[in-house]
Amino acid sequence: MTTAKPVVLVIEDEPQMRRFLRASLQGHGYQVVEAGTAREGLRHAAGYNPDIILLDLGLPDGDGLAVAKVLRSQRQTPIIVLSARGRDEDKVAALDLGADDYLTKPFGLGELLARIRVAQRHARAPGPTAGTIEAGDLMIDLDRRLVMKRGVEVHLTPIEYRLLAALGAQLGRVLTHKQLLEEVWGPARAGQTHYLRVYMAQLRAKLEADPAKPEWLITEPAVGYRLRG
Repeated sequence: MTTAKPVVLVIEDEPQMRRFLRASLQGHGYQVVEAGTAREGLRHAAGYNPDIILLDLGLPDGDGLAVAKVLRSQRQTPIIVLSARGRDEDKVAALDLGADDYLTKPFGLGELLARIRVAQRHARAPGPTAGTIEAGDLMIDLDRRLVMKRGVEVHLTPIEYRLLAALGAQLGRVLTHKQLLEEVWGPARAGQTHYLRVYMAQLRAKLEADPAKPEWLITEPAVGYRLRG
């Protein structure tokens, strides 16, 4: 019995880039579906039900950010943005609209494959079992609102707990400053990133072996934070 190959939908208007991605991904065991426009990409997403979507932002018939927003409203398929736009604002916008990851062109094949594998793992991972999230030696008990490190309870303030739980609910995924501020403090604090810096420093002091070199609570510069899974 053979296992079906994972389907990767490539939404990219540049033929040379599509050829590179097709050859590279097929050579590593993926089935590739290609789209050269936003409209074709949305149609293929509905028709092929891909396992991963690679999305360029510069499409001839629409902006990729709008495509990401539509895709995320319809499905939970991991979306990795591939774009020549390297500005932090573009990365934040894509992540805010539902993309799971962002690679700036040019990128190496090894890095792309690694990002795809991470996205696949997160897509396959079941939701929290019995109300728990685990990351290394950390365990978040959502039912009892407790956090354990190596089996020992760690006292967190209510805001520290909400921040950690928000990151844990999207384990491994980058959450932007805006996403975290709105979820933990509400829309009124959406632009006040200093709140995040203060509370992330407090969380790291309580949960990391070396807060200056965090292993689990990772900063994505100018974008946001993630809890490493």
